[in-house]
Amino acid sequence: EFRSEALKLAERIGVTAAARELSLYESQLYNWRSKQQNQQTSSERELEMSTEIARLKRQLAERDEELAILQKAATYFAKRLK
Repeated sequence: EFRSEALKLAERIGVTAAARELSLYESQLYNWRSKQQNQQTSSERELEMSTEIARLKRQLAERDEELAILQKAATYFAKRLK
């Protein structure tokens, strides 16, 4: 909680001023910001991956349905040739 508020303050007034006001080192704020950005990037990647997985599952289901139809058609025509 404190970190996120400190980072919001740093965005508004700058890292140097925020560090001075909160009695922190500038490097602490930079490190916290870096970690927060990495976490957001990971979350974005996870969301992209889950979206891609859902799309691929739908595509696989469509292909399975197409395959089943083709197999039924092949069976039907094979019986007619006999």
